[in-house]
Order: sequence, then C-alpha cells, then structure tokens
Amino acid sequence: MSGELRIEGLRVARGSREILRGVDLHVAPGEICALMGASGAGKSTVLRSVAALQSFDGGTIDAGGFALRPGAVPRESRLRGLRQKVGMVFQAHALFEHLTALENVTLAPVHALRWTRQKARETAEELLEELGVAHRASAYPRQLSGGEAQRVAIARALAPGPQILLMDEPTSALDPARRVALGETLRELTDHGRGLLVSTHDEDFVRAFADRAAILHEGTLVEEGPAAGVLENPQHPATRELLTGPVARPAT
Repeated sequence: MSGELRIEGLRVARGSREILRGVDLHVAPGEICALMGASGAGKSTVLRSVAALQSFDGGTIDAGGFALRPGAVPRESRLRGLRQKVGMVFQAHALFEHLTALENVTLAPVHALRWTRQKARETAEELLEELGVAHRASAYPRQLSGGEAQRVAIARALAPGPQILLMDEPTSALDPARRVALGETLRELTDHGRGLLVSTHDEDFVRAFADRAAILHEGTLVEEGPAAGVLENPQHPATRELLTGPVARPAT
C-alpha cells in the first residue's frame, strides 16, 4: 500500500465563489507536508476533498491508488477502498461522546469494514498502547485531556491501516510540551512509508517536524518547498505576511 498522495488542478466553488483555484500538491511516502495559510485560505477544503467528505468541481485526486473525480461524492459503499487508504483527524477530534475511547477506535472497522469485534478490539488496544493512552481505553471523551483525546482520534484514524493521514490543525489546543510529543509521534508514523498532510498555522511545529511546507493563499498554492527554506526565506508576499503578520500602513 502506498502513502503517496497526488492532487492535480483541484478546484472547488460554492456558487460564484471560488474556494480552491487549481491546487497541485504532492505528498510523498514517508513525508510530513505542512499545508499553511491564513484562515479561509482553503486548507480544510483540501483535506475534506481528499477524504471524500465533500465534492469538488475540477481536477483529480489520487490517494494511494484510489482515484477521486469531480462531481458528487460517491456513496459510502463505494469508498471502502479510500477509507482503508486515507485516515483523517479533525481539529476538534470529533470523538463520539457516548462511546469510550476503545469503542471510538473500533467503530469504523466493525461497521464500515466488517471486521470481527475481536480483530477490531485487538487492533484498537495495540494502537492505544503505541500512542500512550491504553490506560484511558475505558474513558469517555469528556474525561480525556486535550492531548489524550487527540491521541485517541489518531488511533481511530489509523485503525483501518491507512498509509495517508490527514490532520486539521492538530496543535491548536495543545501546550508546547504536548506539541513536541505530538510531533515526535507523527514522525514515527511516517515509518514504513506513511504520508502525512497536516493543515496548520503553527510555524514552530512546521519548523521542527515537517519535511515540506506548502502555502495556500485565497485558494491558490503560491509557494512550496523544504519547510526550513520556505520559513527562513519566503519568496511570496502572502507567505511573508503569514509568517510576520500584516504590515501596518501609515494613517492618512
């Protein structure tokens, strides 16, 4: 199974408003690619399009060999192959409040992938152990800290065995120590060729853990390259503004 993601010419419009205007992006196996941009630039729309959580109007997406085309989102029964290739961790975790951590992780493998409950439970327990939250398996989401909830959400996304992991603003609710712990976990997840596409505003996180950075501005990818190079020597005005904040204009 390949952890390669290829997005070519991705366009999304809502009525007359263009949200994505022909985005080309490649995430290689074993790579952490940070998708950066101001709020409203279209970062979450890219992730949701790749995960087939919304339709797109133009371009193509190839996620580990599973192709998505423009038009209506296919029925879930036709997306089983994608769900086994792509996992997504949402910004707010989106854990089911009425289920324990263990039950959250086993839900999709049992009901969507038709795994036996024993296989799903064994996989979930192994993932929770690897992510350091096995002792919280019987806890409900409201009983988890932000860092614990995030690790459970990662375990849930990894349960089907995807080689591509999408993450939306993963450090937004974490303190500096937990950000470092998360970054180290994500680096480990790139072992064996898993590719990660991470939407983030967190420059320090990108500098420390990302291989490449791609800058999205008003629906267009305006700059990309090795993360250190993009952050240290930004070439596009939108990148410079994103990293330094808007330049104050003199009063007139």
